[in-house]
Formats: sequence, C-alpha cells, structure tokens
Amino acid sequence: MRGVTCQVRQWRRARAQWRAEMERFRAAQKEARRTGGKMPENPGPPPSGFALLPWLLMGMGAFSNLFQGKTANPWIGAAGLFAFNSLYIYVTFRAFVKETREATATKVALVLMALVTVGLALGYGGSWLYFFPLLGLATGAVLRGPWLGQIGLGLTALAAAVSVFRAGWDAVNVAYGTFLSTMVTAAILSLSEAVRELREAREELARQAVEKERLRFSRDLHDLLGHTMSVIVVKSEAARRLAPRNVDAAIAQITDIESVGRQALTEIREAVTGYREGSLATELDRARSALSAASVEPVVVRSGTPLAPQTEVLLGWVVREAVTNVVRHSGATRCEITVRSTSEQVRLTVTDDGTGGEGPSVPPVQGSGGTGLKGLTERLAAAGGSLRAGPSPHGGFTVAAELPGDAGDLADVALATAPRAR
Repeated sequence: MRGVTCQVRQWRRARAQWRAEMERFRAAQKEARRTGGKMPENPGPPPSGFALLPWLLMGMGAFSNLFQGKTANPWIGAAGLFAFNSLYIYVTFRAFVKETREATATKVALVLMALVTVGLALGYGGSWLYFFPLLGLATGAVLRGPWLGQIGLGLTALAAAVSVFRAGWDAVNVAYGTFLSTMVTAAILSLSEAVRELREAREELARQAVEKERLRFSRDLHDLLGHTMSVIVVKSEAARRLAPRNVDAAIAQITDIESVGRQALTEIREAVTGYREGSLATELDRARSALSAASVEPVVVRSGTPLAPQTEVLLGWVVREAVTNVVRHSGATRCEITVRSTSEQVRLTVTDDGTGGEGPSVPPVQGSGGTGLKGLTERLAAAGGSLRAGPSPHGGFTVAAELPGDAGDLADVALATAPRAR
C-alpha cells in the first residue's frame, strides 16, 4: 500500500506539471497564431502506466467465463486472474522510470507473471491464452535493452507451444500477437523516451546558451567599466591637481575625460548587441594616455607579422586589464608593453617597476592575479594560449600572454563561451 500511495502521488505531481505545461503551450500557441510565428511543440501527456491499463480488456473473455461458471475450479481461476492483473499493474507502472524498470523486484514480478500466464493457459486454454499478448506487452515495456529480441522470440515460442497444445494450430495467432505486442510496445516506449530526452537536452542547451550570454555580458561590462572608470578617476585627479596652477592643462584633461566617457558609452552599446570588435592599436593608444595621466612613463614596442582580428581582440583585453592594474595598484613610474608576433606564436608582455600585486599586503598569485586576469586566463586557454602574471625577477610586476599564430578561430569561440571565475 505504501508503494501504491507513492505511485499515486508521483502520478499526481506529473499530472499537475503536465497541466502547467499545457497552459503554457496553449498561451504560446495563441501568441503564435496572433503574430504568425512558429507553432510551439505539444508537450503531450505524462508517461505513466495508465496508458497500458486499457489492454487488460483482452482478459474480459476469461473473466466472463469465470463469472458465468464455465471455468473449472473457479476459485483457482479467480486467484490466478487476480494475481495476473495485480502483477501486470505493478510491472507496467514501474516500467516508465528507468531506476524502477531496471530494479530486481520488477524483473522478479515479470517472471512471476510469466509463470501465472503459463499456468492459466495450460490449465484453461481458450480465452485464457490471450494473457500471452498481455505478458508480451509488459515484457516490451520493461525490457528495452539488447536482450529484448531474444527474449521476445523465446516468449513467442513459448506462447506458440502452449497455444498449439491447448487449442491446436488455429491458436497460433496468439503467438503472433505476443511477438507483435512485445516488439511494438518496446519500440514505441523507447521512441517516446528518446523524444523526451531530446526535448530535455534541447531545453538544457537553451538554458546554457542564455547562461553563457549572461557571463559574456557581465565579463565585458566588468572589463569595459573597470578600465574606463580607472582612466576617468586618474584624469580627474590630474585635472584637480593642475587646475590651481595650469588651467589649460586641466582643461585638456577634462577634454580627455569627456572623450573617454563618450567612447565608453559607444563600447557599452556595442557590448550589449554583442558586435564589439577590439583593436590592439586602439588599446595601446589608450594605454599610453592612461599611463601618462597617472604619471607613469609608457614604453610601447610592437614588431612582427600582422595579427588575426580575433587575436588582436584577446590581446587588446590583456593590455586593457594589465594597464588598469598598473594604474590602480602598482605605484610604478614606468610601464613597458611589448608585442612580438611570428607565424607560429604571438607574445605580449606588460611589465612595470612598481611594487606589484593588487595591494601592498596582497601577494600576486601565479597565473591568476585579479578577477579580470582570471577571466582572461580562461579566454586565452580556450583559444589555445596561456596567461601568466606575477612579480618580475628584478622587481615590479609582469603580465605575459601567449597565443598560437593561428588562434583566430579559437579566439572567436573563447570570446563567446569562456566563463568567468568569481
């Protein structure tokens, strides 16, 4: 009774979920008809043993003979009929959950059901032979693995032998019905289960796509706003210091602040639409401006072959993040940015002569650095490259990024999909 109660509760929960899905389906269907869009997919009823219960009507002939007194030893027949129906309901209701379907108790119940079927068919024959197709239906619902064909053929041979023994060759159609019910039931239920799994996989892929887009958006906003706000703060401080003694220089800094703000607005709009394409040359120019405003001498050296567009995007992010950390945390007076590229490898280094790390008491972590460097490490790794950050041998802090020369396609994937560690 406890098991039956659990089954009923599970079915009620599945039924309630199906009703909610049907309400969403009808609403989506109405909206699609109104707008002329694509029609949604009908979720269908929840899978349960109730779909197999109507087939018990095949045993009504045996029940009629028992009720009319045409069956010898009616008490034995009634007990056998009750046992068969109980086992059938037990097996079919457990056939729609993989864990219960593969449980030992289900297989034992199926074997007992086969023994009861053979006993009733040998003892009474006639309409009692139609319990074999019902046994085949339960077998197909439970056994859907590689052994189904052999078991189905064995069950068909058993049904044929018992039918010929009790009713002659005219009852061979029982064997055909047994084989058909076994294989068709297994095929239909396996197909419906595959459809449900594909639907769940599609929903999971859609959910992951939304999550990746959220990560991309938050990552881009972090990198964009972190760098831009740092530049604005540094230039504002410079303008405040210059205002009392050099108004023209202060006005120049304020003009730069306005330009940086306008550029930031443009980049944020492009980040929202997902079409932002960075330029390494632009980032190097911005780095010079930000470092100069922070009283840090910029030294930029670039040599080698031209870079792929997506490689420039990745290196531009590295320059942006590294220079932001120099301006915020290093206390440096000189920062050197070097870009060297060949057909096999591209290497970018950003080295300063400051105290290093993200604060005087927080030592830098090899290969990670700040939150932005962690995100960049993941991006470059997805593109087949690497990022290292740590103290320089002669003082200061160094950020070194390496990418393969043909990392353009992989970089595109990295920009779209790489998650950010938090």
